[in-house]
Amino acid sequence: MKKWDLEISSKSYWWKWDLKEVWRYRDLLILLVNRDYKASFRQTILGPIWFFIQPIFTTVVYTFVFNKVAKLGTDDQPPALFYLSGVILWNYFSSCLTGTSNAFIQNANIFGKVYFPRLIIPVSIVISNLMKFSVQLAFFLFMLFYYTQFTAYTPHFSWHILWVPLLVLAMAMLGLSLGMIISSFTTKYRDLVYLVTFGVQLMMYATPIVYPVSMVKGKLLNVILLNPMTGIVEGFRYAFLGCGEFHWGMIAYSFSFALVTLVIAISLFNRVEKSFMDTV
Repeated sequence: MKKWDLEISSKSYWWKWDLKEVWRYRDLLILLVNRDYKASFRQTILGPIWFFIQPIFTTVVYTFVFNKVAKLGTDDQPPALFYLSGVILWNYFSSCLTGTSNAFIQNANIFGKVYFPRLIIPVSIVISNLMKFSVQLAFFLFMLFYYTQFTAYTPHFSWHILWVPLLVLAMAMLGLSLGMIISSFTTKYRDLVYLVTFGVQLMMYATPIVYPVSMVKGKLLNVILLNPMTGIVEGFRYAFLGCGEFHWGMIAYSFSFALVTLVIAISLFNRVEKSFMDTV
């Protein structure tokens, strides 16, 4: 019997992952990441400068509304640094979630023409957004350096900064997995497309982006701590600013939640991708 170099067949088990196949198509992954990056600023005047404009304006608005008007505290940190740290994290998470939640619908024309591992699409979205996050993180570090050198602010760096890559990984897995789960259902229920944007906005207020966890008390605190993004945001601020309610249990919960959700998401994604062209 002749042995083929490449054999394409339907997945017999929805829990069977073929991650090696994703690696074999890494050239396509790089191509899609490059496409997403260029498409983000096509026919724009400022181009990549929008990487900086969006978090700057958002931070200014949050400082005025939540710090000056609403008088919400910032754990004795400069409001600009406090809000900027939360904004860049939330931008990355929300971009991954909303981007992957539309993976099937927005790429249906490609899926119907050529074969490739469908998991490539959501992974490429997460990686392209990671490039934007890296630029915004560099801007945050620049602002931190500015406050350190030209103001009376004294940062409180700690060795916990070594855990930042793990926090970013957990955030990427969380955005990827939640987006893939939603994407698996949007093939039949298009209403979810409209609910995602609204739900992400509501979820932001359940995450300590515009307020510190220290000001939340009672039963509401338990709700905030159940949010897996809470441990990531608080861990990030503790690493760079020395503020926040940092506990290893929060980090372990966030990472475990992201890992379990990712397993469920990929399994569900594999099951839906076999027949989604019939319903999309």
